[in-house]
Amino acid sequence: MFEGGINALPGRRARTRVAPMTSLISHTTVDCRNAYELSEWWKQVLGYVDVDGDPNLPGHEECMILDPETRHHLLFIEVPEDKAVKNRIHFDLRPRSASRDEELEWLLSLGATVVGDHRGKDGPGTGWVTLADPEGNEFCILRSQAELEAGNAG
Repeated sequence: MFEGGINALPGRRARTRVAPMTSLISHTTVDCRNAYELSEWWKQVLGYVDVDGDPNLPGHEECMILDPETRHHLLFIEVPEDKAVKNRIHFDLRPRSASRDEELEWLLSLGATVVGDHRGKDGPGTGWVTLADPEGNEFCILRSQAELEAGNAG
């Protein structure tokens, strides 16, 4: 965007660059029925922790957790409505150390459910699995970085 400057023609408003305004994501919010239980579930899945000085407790209607490495925050807020349709936004998770399929088995043992299996769509070892957390919020589990690199090397 330009607003004015030294190269303006007589009788015309000069134009100069104005820095664009941008925003940053403060945190990601998840609507839910039970903020405490769902935040505890996601803490296990992601390795997140409670915010220092703001522990989450049963009965809290808002529970914030954060990634101790990246400092990304997730906020769980109780709402009266149940989830009714497919999410318009969701998490795509990449395992930190395990394979996609090992991570899938672990997530299922924690109570996730499979919504759609898209593994092998583009050949053996490719694709992802769409899951739902205990309240039905959808997310995907992708191949790990090591799996991606091994696939590209061969």
